[in-house]
Amino acid sequence: VQLQASGGGLVQAGGSLRLSCTGSGSGFSIKNAAWYRQAPGKQRELVASITEGGNLNYAEAVKGRFTISRDNAKKTVYLQMNSPKPADTAVYYCNLVTRGGKGSIRDDWGQGTQVTVSS
Repeated sequence: VQLQASGGGLVQAGGSLRLSCTGSGSGFSIKNAAWYRQAPGKQRELVASITEGGNLNYAEAVKGRFTISRDNAKKTVYLQMNSPKPADTAVYYCNLVTRGGKGSIRDDWGQGTQVTVSS
């Protein structure tokens, strides 16, 4: 499974941006998915996650502003970023846990997409 993240860029504070992460390959389905971010000089942190059953989890810093969703048919996970703040500036990484043949489980990361929020 290869992941392709896209949608990053420069956005003004208060604007909106949508990140996408698509898994390519055959014979797999998405089990769980998450978005992480890493700002310069800081550790990578969880931003949002969504389970196979649709359970959602958000970092306190983004609650009410960001929304994670998934399209299983498209093998894609999204992160809708509304009202971003300069503190949200970071490289965003997607993480997919996928189920393949014979119940095999994989844990893969996307390449990261830069999000810069200007004030």
